[in-house]
Amino acid sequence: MAVFTAMIMILIVLPLAFFFVLTAGEVGRVNRQQHHRRATQARPDRPTPPPLDAAEQELRLRYARGEIDREEFLQRKIDLER
Repeated sequence: MAVFTAMIMILIVLPLAFFFVLTAGEVGRVNRQQHHRRATQARPDRPTPPPLDAAEQELRLRYARGEIDREEFLQRKIDLER
């Protein structure tokens, strides 16, 4: 009887255990690849603001230098956008 049990162990249980270990390793490998692929995928960049024309650039510079106050800056910016 002991010989029969040993044969079952060698012919059935050990190959199943080996197959399980290989399958678990492959699942883990695929999981890591998918995670890496998602992490390195091209992320959409922020939309770039429209380029400033010369008048708006000058307006921003004057506001930054303190030559005009906030209300005047906002009003002139609205006027430029029309």
